[in-house]
Amino acid sequence: MDSLTQIVLGAAVGEIVLGKKIGNRALLWGAVGGTIPDLDVLSSIFVSPIESLATHRGFSHSIAFALLGSIAFGWIIHRLYQSKYHKYMAAIGWFLIPTGVLYFLERIFERGVSAILVIVTILFVLAMGRWIYRRYFVQPPHPPDASLRDWQKLMFWAIFTHPLLDCFTTYGTQLFQPLSDMRVAFCTVSVVDPIYTLPFLISVIALSFLKRDRHMRRRLAWAGIIWSSLYLAFTVYNKQRVNHIWETTLQSNDIAYKRYMTSPTILNNVLWYCLAETEGGYVYGQYSFFDKEDKVYFQHISKQEHLVNPNPDDATIHTLRWFSNDYYVFTNPGDHSIQLNDLRFGISLTKSGDQHFIFNFPLKLKSDGYYEMIQSNGGPPPGGEKEMLRQLWSRIKGI
Repeated sequence: MDSLTQIVLGAAVGEIVLGKKIGNRALLWGAVGGTIPDLDVLSSIFVSPIESLATHRGFSHSIAFALLGSIAFGWIIHRLYQSKYHKYMAAIGWFLIPTGVLYFLERIFERGVSAILVIVTILFVLAMGRWIYRRYFVQPPHPPDASLRDWQKLMFWAIFTHPLLDCFTTYGTQLFQPLSDMRVAFCTVSVVDPIYTLPFLISVIALSFLKRDRHMRRRLAWAGIIWSSLYLAFTVYNKQRVNHIWETTLQSNDIAYKRYMTSPTILNNVLWYCLAETEGGYVYGQYSFFDKEDKVYFQHISKQEHLVNPNPDDATIHTLRWFSNDYYVFTNPGDHSIQLNDLRFGISLTKSGDQHFIFNFPLKLKSDGYYEMIQSNGGPPPGGEKEMLRQLWSRIKGI
């Protein structure tokens, strides 16, 4: 799921585990724990794009990491609060919050942030600086009443619930690393789903304003967790409905298929993407619960494996096939380039009517006869965000 959702989930888990003892500090450290697994994206600084793609949602999203990481990070937090430098590190941590917000917004809009937002952030930092000075430097800070075991328990549940939630998405989570690189993907919820996140976020924000001894804090935390869990169960039910409709469509059209998958489209759980592998290619289509008929209008697409050199030892092709769970096609965008497209995330249309694969990987043939992945692309084509959202909304309403 997206970073905001994982932060909210981690904060709620932190409140359940330790909120009664340490108040909002449990929200803060739960949010930190919920973010830790996704720090594997930093590996892109040191490794090639193909290696970064293979390691994301790898060991950091495993059961083993949750066990080992909770022991290590719990010990670090415990020692942090025992250190005489605690107040300085706390002050730095609080100042990093607006910086993180700015970075998050810049990543969303990809065009930088406005001057107004920068000014508001500066004013927020000044106000926070006054609060930090009064809290940590005017009077001695009081360490939280939490043991080493408390911190390790909090970090385990904050870290472990992160990959559990990711398993419900389409991307795939290597939950059993290092024993297996199998990617667990239930494909029932989109990586960004406001219906899952917003009620959860509201409950966490609301409880943060209450004193730690108020029973309502715990009730609000449980309300968010119960809501999100019921919604996940609802998405599983929706998937079973769509699976039945897709199977019926394939059978009624005499489509001989080897396997199939279904997954929700971005931002919702109403419009679903349906894909089935046939001999030499695939059929794909979309189904909305607002469609007038319980059937999927589908199209055919060929794998076009003739576009690449048939080299079974090519590590790049092997990794991309593994990543896409063998749901892929090759295309030739032009200029003698080759592109491998992951079909699990769907296909949209550009304004000119051309196909755009949501996840695609441009490849370059090296002099030694092996391929190199140039980059990993995900989402709409550059400048096509509004058109993609327009198409999405139009199709959600049904046909």
